[in-house]
Amino acid sequence: MIAETICAAVSAAGLGIAAITAYRKRFLAATRMAAYALIPAALVMTGLVKWAAGTAFSLTAWAGFGVLAVAWLLFMTTRAVERRTGGSRKERRAAARAARGDAVEPAASAPSLGPGAGPAERRPAGKRPAAQEDDFSDIEAILKKHGI
Repeated sequence: MIAETICAAVSAAGLGIAAITAYRKRFLAATRMAAYALIPAALVMTGLVKWAAGTAFSLTAWAGFGVLAVAWLLFMTTRAVERRTGGSRKERRAAARAARGDAVEPAASAPSLGPGAGPAERRPAGKRPAAQEDDFSDIEAILKKHGI
């Protein structure tokens, strides 16, 4: 009798804290807290200690398993929402640090074709004008800078 009262009080307190957390617009954390808070009540309702004594067909026991199933669904729902919203705070920070790293400028991979460098106006490989040589020297400098 005392164990049931304590578990009920713990569940009520946990649901109260979850309600306050939800009021502060932290819905994922509030849902997770509610799931944790339902576990003691579910364990009392299942009557795990009395299980061997023949309460397997008790309506209260099956209701307790239903509450455990609801708690499990709440856990899985919060996990799925976290995955869709970018994961945990730790993962978002790691992704932000990786994004800050030195990256090649997006325009650097585009070919540098000057005016009139189409396929119809190609010149023989041995004869390059001075403007094209400057283009290649810039490309060579970029490649050397990146160790290629």
